[in-house]
Amino acid sequence: MKTAVITLLMAGLATPVIAAGNHAGGHGEMAVGEPGQKSKVTQTIRVSMKETDDGRMVFTPDSFKVRKGQTIRFAVKNDGEVDHEFVLDQENKVMEHKALMEKFPEMEHDDPNAIRLAPGESGEIVWKFTNDGVFKVACLVPGHYDAGMHGNVTVAKK
Repeated sequence: MKTAVITLLMAGLATPVIAAGNHAGGHGEMAVGEPGQKSKVTQTIRVSMKETDDGRMVFTPDSFKVRKGQTIRFAVKNDGEVDHEFVLDQENKVMEHKALMEKFPEMEHDDPNAIRLAPGESGEIVWKFTNDGVFKVACLVPGHYDAGMHGNVTVAKK
């Protein structure tokens, strides 16, 4: 019974997010852009995710500069010893997702703008930046953002 209630609660909380276009199957374009086509990639950015000896958690690099209209392949590798995520979105959406992950740390999701990797795993996100501005990358595994695992993507006008 408890599992069923939690499942229903999670489904209810996820519904507005899906309708807003932040999860797979959502409607409309996200402010940060849209999934890109591999054939249109103009640049590959390699990103490492790991923990440091002093207890911080980091992306290397942690800031990126791209152009509006550009399609980027983020080649992401978890060089750490625990699971990490690479989530790309507007800052307010990242913070909403962070709060939800803190309540439901085992929540699984299939978002085109995010990837979760176990230690040693690699993956990619292909993304077309359709709007200019400053956006966030973040690891939303509980505690990781607060340990420093976030950065900025600055999208310049053409």
